[in-house]
Amino acid sequence: MRKIAVPLACLALAAAAVVVAPSGSAAPPVAAPEPAYYSLKLPAGTTVAGLIRDGYDISHGHGSRPVVVATPTEVARLRDRGVELGKIGDVYQPVDRGVDAAGTFYGGYHTSTGHEEHNAAVASAHPDLVKLYDIGDSWKKTKGQGGHDIQALCITKLVAGDCALSSTGKKPKFVLHAQIHARELSTGELAYRWIDQLVSSYGKDAEITRLMDTRELWVVPMANPDGVDVVASSPSRPVLQRKNVNNAVGGCPASSAGVDLNRNSGFQWDPQEGGPCDETYPGAKAESEPETAAIQGLLDRLFRDTKGDVGSPADADTTGVFLSLHSYGNDILAPYGYTNTAAPNRAALVALGKKMGAFNGYPVSTGDGGVGYFAPGATDDWLYGTRGVPSYTFEVGAGSGACSGFFPAYSCMDSTFWPKNKGAFLYAAKAAATPYGTLP
Repeated sequence: MRKIAVPLACLALAAAAVVVAPSGSAAPPVAAPEPAYYSLKLPAGTTVAGLIRDGYDISHGHGSRPVVVATPTEVARLRDRGVELGKIGDVYQPVDRGVDAAGTFYGGYHTSTGHEEHNAAVASAHPDLVKLYDIGDSWKKTKGQGGHDIQALCITKLVAGDCALSSTGKKPKFVLHAQIHARELSTGELAYRWIDQLVSSYGKDAEITRLMDTRELWVVPMANPDGVDVVASSPSRPVLQRKNVNNAVGGCPASSAGVDLNRNSGFQWDPQEGGPCDETYPGAKAESEPETAAIQGLLDRLFRDTKGDVGSPADADTTGVFLSLHSYGNDILAPYGYTNTAAPNRAALVALGKKMGAFNGYPVSTGDGGVGYFAPGATDDWLYGTRGVPSYTFEVGAGSGACSGFFPAYSCMDSTFWPKNKGAFLYAAKAAATPYGTLP
């Protein structure tokens, strides 16, 4: 059984099927049932981790309760297993037709090309503030099938030695990393707005001007561009593509192929996370994917190792902060996410997480966060575990309503997501100088 994220191609084919009336005339097309979000109450002997291994699309999406994305058929199968489900909401929100400008979809979210054009335009317009880097290739590009560069921007008031892809620069570094899971639309859009906020505010906003004079602000707006292409291929009903598009492992339909890039890092990689058709498939081996190599390669250059082995705390003088944006659940997840055993710096990591959470209202958790599953091989654990840099996952979006789920209404960017998270990003960037110290 594969995870519940039903491929849009299948939905489209079903929707296009024609039911023939007895008279022989064609009846109107019948739309296929769409997936929805459901809460879970598990019977004795059934675990969230077990359901994930069985192929169900379960996420950290409703406070401390797991959520499954399921079609009516899959709901019936779960109920046959004794699982109690309660519908939380629909996957898709209403979208005004015809409102998407070039390079956007689903009401305003940017495509891979839209992000790339934006990155190039910002770098061209602000050569004194922005350096744009190609840090590696997507899976499709490595195979000569089109694809994309993985891009990173370094934003600061550039002086000699800045943004040099080195850990020896004078300015502490803050990294914002987005859309490693392609379907998590709000994350790339938050990165897009963060970039614009910085470059438009230098010399006008005193706080941001001081920040750009004293920090390197790195942004990876789209860590999984091939996956974003799949998501955006149906503009009004985006495809629930989480993984990259690596189809090299046989036995999976195209809609189920790929590797979960947030299970593929070189730290605590776990081959038991799922099979090739599952949403949490970690790949054939750690660091198997070019997108993983690109991100780890960047972070490896930017940050020195201040930690040593897994059981050792980071040095008190460690600099830098890393935020990986995900959706959804309105949570901040601090290391470690692969185990409930406390990280050596857990108290300091939680303290900094709570200060960021004071801006967006998100609570802080570690380990499985009470949901019942772990995330071995995640990017944030990799950076903290190998370099000691405080690293966090922000789960953006409520548990229900128009601003919940993977495909929230685009209006939520203005009403909720950006207003709540802008202050948290600014605080994280300031804290990069002394993340294990205190900051008002």
